Amino acid sequence: MKVLVLGGTRFFGVHMVNSLLRKGHHVTIATRGKALDIFGDTVGRIIIERTNPDDLSKAFAKKYFDVVCDNLAYCSNDVKYLLDSLNCGRYVMTSSASVYANQHLNTNESEYDPYSHSLKWCTRQDYPYDEIKRQAECALFKAYSKFQAVAIRFPYVIGEDDYTQRLYFYVEQIIKGNPMRIDNLDEQIGFIGSAEAGNFLSWIAEQEFVGSINSSTIGTISIHEIVNYIEQKTGKRAIYSGEGLEGKYNGQKSFSLDVSRATNLGYDFSELKVWIYDLLDKYIDKAIN
Repeated sequence: MKVLVLGGTRFFGVHMVNSLLRKGHHVTIATRGKALDIFGDTVGRIIIERTNPDDLSKAFAKKYFDVVCDNLAYCSNDVKYLLDSLNCGRYVMTSSASVYANQHLNTNESEYDPYSHSLKWCTRQDYPYDEIKRQAECALFKAYSKFQAVAIRFPYVIGEDDYTQRLYFYVEQIIKGNPMRIDNLDEQIGFIGSAEAGNFLSWIAEQEFVGSINSSTIGTISIHEIVNYIEQKTGKRAIYSGEGLEGKYNGQKSFSLDVSRATNLGYDFSELKVWIYDLLDKYIDKAIN
């Protein structure tokens, strides 16, 4: 297949592109051209300004892609500008678990229905993150129903290549002895690894499924469990203080995603606690060295 990828030069986008290439697909990445990538001559490249509709129209004129994988659709205007500008058979959009207003353990896809949401054409600055992601899905399914489209809802994505460094924060502060203010030590939180997120995106691109779908590692873990592991491995003690640095996952209540829709389609997710401690070990090595 001819696959166009927007947002393929870092984090889980790199894993997605590599997975697509391994499967023999012809991949073109669309970027602003400001960041180097690792793909050499294995991919095609198109330079775009993602939020400029005129630029997109020029870049994609007379081009067709079997699948478009879009990791950069943050709002309804992003969806509009892109889908008004290109022809494709299938459109795969990276969405977020943030679309769920009431997150809880085993949150399922029916708990946010983009078809019943009021569509507002908006920019990335118009609303908080959760609402602009709802609007992106709403635009996709209500205004562009002619496309064979799927929206993937991820929880927090983590990995060695996580540029947000949210999980690494806890490792670093414990090792440095910096006080932390944490308000959710015992809440159970769901995650997915960056490599698995990329693999899932490349897998769903090949399927016929349309609609919204959750994608998450199986199981949850608490910040308390994470802290306890770091303490045991380093011999350091976490310091808690109301005046300390704010925990990066503060405010997050217990939640996980029900992935039965994806598993019923045949995708086999990993178990979180099989690999997260290895990731923490790598973070510990990084913080020490």
